[in-house]
Amino acid sequence: MKPEKRDLKYKINWQDARKSILDERFKGPKLSFDPKIKEKSAADFSKKISEGDFEYGRKTAEIFAGFLEPSYEVLEIGPGPGTVTVPLSKLVKSITSIDLSLRNIEFLRKNLTEKGCTNVEVINKNWLRMDDYELENSYDLVFCSHFLWMIPDLEEHINKMENASRRYCAIVQPAGRDKLVKDVFTVITGQEYGGEFEPDADYFAYVIIRQWGRLPNVSHFSYSNTMTIDEKVRSIASFIGRFVEVDKERVEKIRELVAPHAEDGIFRETMNAVVMWWEI
Repeated sequence: MKPEKRDLKYKINWQDARKSILDERFKGPKLSFDPKIKEKSAADFSKKISEGDFEYGRKTAEIFAGFLEPSYEVLEIGPGPGTVTVPLSKLVKSITSIDLSLRNIEFLRKNLTEKGCTNVEVINKNWLRMDDYELENSYDLVFCSHFLWMIPDLEEHINKMENASRRYCAIVQPAGRDKLVKDVFTVITGQEYGGEFEPDADYFAYVIIRQWGRLPNVSHFSYSNTMTIDEKVRSIASFIGRFVEVDKERVEKIRELVAPHAEDGIFRETMNAVVMWWEI
């Protein structure tokens, strides 16, 4: 039986802040410097994850291992190229991974094949439109990673997660941006960086589940990224393009700002991520 959600008289109004952020982020980036930027960015991300030996996913799986059992059946929402899927598949009976993007699924299947992961089912569907009755109590763990900004209604998303789980839910989300991205934003846009594209979204989820009366566990870890200068330029341009058009002139300016921070043509950075899980 699912725990009841408490209904508090006084609640934190997180909705207005999140709506303002979403209104900015859901504007498609204006990236006229390269018509194939989406395909290249997806390939960049998969390459970064694979070449980093799935460090983000391995560290996530290490935290999950504190409550997982080998017999567990897992539902993953928004697997991307398999960042967490690949290492987690070694610890559980099976994973069902749901992703709406065929581009993501292409890279996911490639990485699963290369790593010999045979216990993962990949489903190409919109998670928010999947039938709650069919999903109810179907999985021991339901989780998402780097996904919270992809959905308009966060409460609906978490409610669907709890409905599909019979034991645990978890959320993994990157935390913070490196200083270089912020500095480049200020130079290119002429505006002081105000957190316009911070990846953090876990605090909204935390407020929701605490208001519901859940008692989440919270942990965090650091992980590294390695990119070529071209890959870093595309990454930064994708963020800044939501605020100003990034044409060929601006992308070259971004390159000028990024290049001095690379060593032998390689850019290295250390990032952080938050892991939050709770029992149903």
